[in-house]
Amino acid sequence: MTNTAAKTSGTSRRGVQAARAQTAFLFLIPALVAIALVAGYPLYKTFFFSFTESNISDPSSAKWIGLGNYWFTTEDGVALGLLQDPKWWAAVWNTLKFTVVSVGLETVLGLIIALVINAKFKGRTFMRTAMLVPWAIPTVVSAQMWAFMYNDSFGLLGTQFGAVLADTNSAVWAIVAVDVWKTTPFMALMLMAGLSIIPNDLYEAADVDGASKWTQFWKITLPLLKPALMVALVFRTLDALRVFDVMYVMMGPNKAAEASMTAYARLNLIDNQLLGYGSAASVFIFLLIMVFTVIYVTTLRVRFD
Repeated sequence: MTNTAAKTSGTSRRGVQAARAQTAFLFLIPALVAIALVAGYPLYKTFFFSFTESNISDPSSAKWIGLGNYWFTTEDGVALGLLQDPKWWAAVWNTLKFTVVSVGLETVLGLIIALVINAKFKGRTFMRTAMLVPWAIPTVVSAQMWAFMYNDSFGLLGTQFGAVLADTNSAVWAIVAVDVWKTTPFMALMLMAGLSIIPNDLYEAADVDGASKWTQFWKITLPLLKPALMVALVFRTLDALRVFDVMYVMMGPNKAAEASMTAYARLNLIDNQLLGYGSAASVFIFLLIMVFTVIYVTTLRVRFD
């Protein structure tokens, strides 16, 4: 009888979960339709133009060339495809360096700040407000401000360290520092939201059991913070891989194209009027971002139920 009751209970529970999933999907249908209309069609056109030779001034005259924008070599042995362009791979490599270092530093510093601000102390409200100032400043404004500071003629930092923005390699690390300064508050804010929903009863019970603060962090805080941490990492990684404005303002269009994939795509799409080639670069960016998102979701394996 006990086994029969357990099986019946399990079947009933699965039926309730299936009904909830079906209801949730029905509520998601309007959002999915809106996304398909707003994002799906432009994405389709981007993929389409990436297989054509077309000019942005006359998109209707698109000539189908297949994978020519991705991989094409002339009869004289000249490589013209995106995947054969060393400048493109330099932009990919610099973007990946920027993403890994900036997101890593922002996550660590944001977690430290979130843990400090989450504690109860006098002036906590002021500290929470003050830390958001860098994030509240528009990116273009903050980028221009830091460009002045990095100026080797009159800048506060440029006069000390030289023309760091003149070379792409040093410029990437200088812009990493700018991005960490500006975006760490965002990471801290996201992680503070995750810390706020962790019950204090768990820490009180851990104190009673004699667990140290370090043990509480690894056994309680970090596991329960994983959902917020995943969301913050995904958001920041997507933003970092699509970095454009801060590099464009601080380095200019040509140098930014060597450090940012989106700046490279924009240079070819707008300045060079190469709609097909610029679309191919955009498709590659989309695929790379999709890979990073899948890696995060499958690695962390966070359950939200």
